[in-house]
Amino acid sequence: MTKAYLPTRSLLRISGKDAQDFLHSLITTDVEGLPENEARPGALLTPQGKILFDFIIWRDGEGFVIETDAGQRDTLMKRLMMYKLRAAVDLAALPDNGVTVFWGDEADQGAVVDSAFVKAGISLSRAPGQHADDPAAAYQALRIAAALVVSGEDYALQDAFPHDILLDKNGGLSFRKGCYVGQEVVSRMQHRGTARRRVAHVTAEVALPATGTEITANGKPVGTLGSVSDKSALAIVRIDRVGDAVSNGVPLLAGDVPVTIELPAWTGLTFPAETEGAEP
Repeated sequence: MTKAYLPTRSLLRISGKDAQDFLHSLITTDVEGLPENEARPGALLTPQGKILFDFIIWRDGEGFVIETDAGQRDTLMKRLMMYKLRAAVDLAALPDNGVTVFWGDEADQGAVVDSAFVKAGISLSRAPGQHADDPAAAYQALRIAAALVVSGEDYALQDAFPHDILLDKNGGLSFRKGCYVGQEVVSRMQHRGTARRRVAHVTAEVALPATGTEITANGKPVGTLGSVSDKSALAIVRIDRVGDAVSNGVPLLAGDVPVTIELPAWTGLTFPAETEGAEP
């Protein structure tokens, strides 16, 4: 089995008789339809529909566990407490030190299957705590291959919509449940088809420059490099601008490095045909 320890991940537990209803009416994930032993991505949005916190959520007995970046956990818990009001919900930070991920043919006892990786054709499970000494570099490369982004490295919180980071494609965004924070804006984007920023794979013949490097076409920005692993990276790009560049044979550059940009095959997305008067 291949595995890696992620020391920068932290956990909090939401329990109590109202826990499911509380979360279902608050976050983007379909909490009511969340099966046992399955982890799904999710987000808590601003009223304007932008991502305030990103995380992974799974059932834990009668409650739920949320895995998020260690730097976000306490702030996320405070934000959830603001919404709690009189709901019969208990929130607690868990003492587990980091998270261990496993991929390959074997399954670790006590681990939950990460459904977002499954959608990308990769079998991966997650378990609280340290169950390996392996560094996170191999997992980073696997995450890039799966086109699964994380805040802080691939995008800034409060600067991206759920569609931008593929939550509508990887199971982290439900269009069948009732209202949640930011739902009206997100539903409008879905029904009008106005999502123009998407996660893409970026590859080059040489090592790519650092995270944060601007990607351009004809000197105009189309996106910014996110997570980088040697010659491969992720980026959230303007698909209309990339589509125009590809249609017209305009080179795409990350800094001064020529790159190829492709949308993840598992999403079913394609770059739009050349457009006129693209939105600035």
